[in-house]
Amino acid sequence: MLNDLAAMVTGALHEARYALTVMGRTLAYVLGARWDRGAILRQMFGMGNRSLIFVLLTLGFLGAIMNLQTGFQAQRLFGDASLVGAQTLPLVVRLFGPTLTGLMVATRVGTGIAAEIGSMVVTEQVDALRMSGAPPEDFLVKPRLLASVVMMPVLAIFGTTASFFAGMGVSYSVFQVNPATYANFDLLVASDLVEGLSKAVAYGVVVPVIAAAAGLEARGGSEGVGRATTRAVVNASLAVIVLDFVIGGAFFVVRT
Repeated sequence: MLNDLAAMVTGALHEARYALTVMGRTLAYVLGARWDRGAILRQMFGMGNRSLIFVLLTLGFLGAIMNLQTGFQAQRLFGDASLVGAQTLPLVVRLFGPTLTGLMVATRVGTGIAAEIGSMVVTEQVDALRMSGAPPEDFLVKPRLLASVVMMPVLAIFGTTASFFAGMGVSYSVFQVNPATYANFDLLVASDLVEGLSKAVAYGVVVPVIAAAAGLEARGGSEGVGRATTRAVVNASLAVIVLDFVIGGAFFVVRT
């Protein structure tokens, strides 16, 4: 059991170190090389447009569930659910909106990145790129990183909006809260918006890099690609949760 635990810790440290190496190389190419606008736009379409419905449905149902449960508790304790919108909106903006968007993108987009790059590794296409003078961090990872940094905040904004209006619909239909009363922004401050956008940008950096690093380490044919895909989802989701804690804690310290 101790040997298994030590092997897990060693493997996790190796994956984290390799992901940081890939990130450093990719950022160097972002700063020092020419950008392929066509590749970036294709990745933006794949990450953004094709993830939009998934994010809208997920965040919409989350907003409905959150407002339903919050309204029930408010009625039980105070006999009034009119402040449900004001109470839940800051939480959605700074926490659930960007974080759940990051998790959804890690699930949908991260698997695709790891599978695509992993398949290129096991079929020796990545080796061919290196021999042709096209490093994979520049040719494969950089467009995905730039596209994700742009589209993750956009998806988070759309998801947060869907959550807000879904919660408004539930509050009106179940608790008879007037939409004008629900749309109370008194408890929402500028730091909530900055925190939410900061998290979305951070997730936009780490998700494609971690997924690409998992794909670049794929070995052993189709089974290796499957293992790389699993590692990409697990590691990217864990990174989103850890960053949520770190960034949220930092903003809490700054606010206090």
